[in-house]
Amino acid sequence: MSLYCGIACRKKSFWCYRLLSTYVTKTRYLFELKEDDDACKKAQQTGAFYLFHSLAPLLQKSEQRYQAPQYSLLELERLLAKFGQDTQRIEDSVLIGCSKQHEAWFALDLGLNSSSSLNASLQKAEMEIELKGSFTDLRKALFQLNTKDASLLTTAQALLRWHDAHQFCSRSGQPTKKNVAGSKRVCPSSKIIYYPQMAPVVITLVSDGTRCLLARQSSFPQGNVFCLGESLEEAVRREVAEEVGLELERLKYSASQHWSFPNSSLMIACHASVKPGQTEIQVNLKELEAAGWFSHDEVATALRRNNPYTQQQNGTFWLPPKLAIAHQLIKEWVEKPSCSTLPA
Repeated sequence: MSLYCGIACRKKSFWCYRLLSTYVTKTRYLFELKEDDDACKKAQQTGAFYLFHSLAPLLQKSEQRYQAPQYSLLELERLLAKFGQDTQRIEDSVLIGCSKQHEAWFALDLGLNSSSSLNASLQKAEMEIELKGSFTDLRKALFQLNTKDASLLTTAQALLRWHDAHQFCSRSGQPTKKNVAGSKRVCPSSKIIYYPQMAPVVITLVSDGTRCLLARQSSFPQGNVFCLGESLEEAVRREVAEEVGLELERLKYSASQHWSFPNSSLMIACHASVKPGQTEIQVNLKELEAAGWFSHDEVATALRRNNPYTQQQNGTFWLPPKLAIAHQLIKEWVEKPSCSTLPA
């Protein structure tokens, strides 16, 4: 009997270990915070806050990199008091993740008009002086952020933007109310529950076998090029035909990624090829500023460039940041010859 109990306890311990893996416990803890307002408020007491101003995150420069500082609830309350704001503003914060030790992470935008209080947005310049940092355009900062901060800040920006744009019910016209975690909004009148949504967007790297096609929009920083982006197949073929006047021959799915610019998209990444001899580009100037074919060596050299902000020479170009799925597509094309010779 004792032997049986010992085996049973060991089996139970094994399954408990499996159930309590880091990923599972973090996921279930975050689920609890999203569903239980009291638990989320309790988590704020020991949690950390990332600050934004008009959807731009607060960053501090360290050598050639950016760091996203964290603030405790007490530090945040003192900061708000110093600028004449009440602590009720913290109700506008959103849950964006947690550490392995279950320290909850939140984001709060001090530049958007508060939906939980009558106070207007805080002045950007005054905040930057006080916090010894700068509210920086996230899209440009991605090149100089570590992976963890980049992922958290893009999630935070997307969620903050969604709440700012969905404060009223589409049926009743009445103000909606967010839960403490910010995982949903509820209309007290119609009882409709609104959840953050993403729009699916297809992004494609086109190849003719030995070269890949990269392009840029006029709104992009100088030198920046990217991949081109229905059923997936129809969307890819249409987009490429519209933007650069090429007809695709083959298509292969690669991966997907949430991308918060400009309005929360689900990027669906593909590789595609065109027929040899049918590679003449006709740029749609209403969509793009320029597009061109780039050789394997040119793209491989661009992948090795570390800092796009160094002074550029004529003819040089730089690729999307490592966090972007467009960067992954380009890297796959360079490293895997199979991406250049897609199956029919």
